[in-house]
Amino acid sequence: MTSQLAAGQKAGYREAPCSGRLSPVQRVACAVARLAGWRFELPALPDRCVITGAHHTSGMDFFVGMLALLASGMEIRWAAKDTLFFWPAGAILRSLGGLPVNRRVRTNWVARMVETFEASRTFRLAILPEGTRRYTDHWKTGFYHIARLANVPIIFAFADYERRVVGWGPSLMPTGNIEADFEVIRDFYAGIHPRFPECAGEVTVRKVAQG
Repeated sequence: MTSQLAAGQKAGYREAPCSGRLSPVQRVACAVARLAGWRFELPALPDRCVITGAHHTSGMDFFVGMLALLASGMEIRWAAKDTLFFWPAGAILRSLGGLPVNRRVRTNWVARMVETFEASRTFRLAILPEGTRRYTDHWKTGFYHIARLANVPIIFAFADYERRVVGWGPSLMPTGNIEADFEVIRDFYAGIHPRFPECAGEVTVRKVAQG
């Protein structure tokens, strides 16, 4: 099956107006973004999806990404390494949707997230597939396998520092052909400008050593 972006998501975004009937949290997020010189592109998300955030090259990515999550008004959970969830910050991060992930031991995290999707009518999970702010020659593929096994779309989230725009855009239903699907993902992120381009990870799967 040929990889392709979901119908209606190939081009164009609906920018969050930051006006009208907004919650207090949305109003604060919009005001802070405006003061910082950022704007949002936040199309409505499906009730169940995996969101990839890239490229992650700076601590500022968390700040502008969190503004986007709060401005959207949608319930979105996001995964991060468990060492960030120390007291008392851990309680705050969890209240903002954070899910701690222990990368040091096997926890069957992919399977547990798939089970959560299967048991939930609404579950949106954001993941940073690079897993680091430093350069890496591949993406971690947990996000892909979660989406494929749960049969949910992958949404491409971004922070473009050249355009000063943060949000999400196209979506992709994983086909099972991971190389072809990654080509679609790579094509999208080729047009995104991270804060530190030299630290942007390669949008590819880990190469398996031969022999």
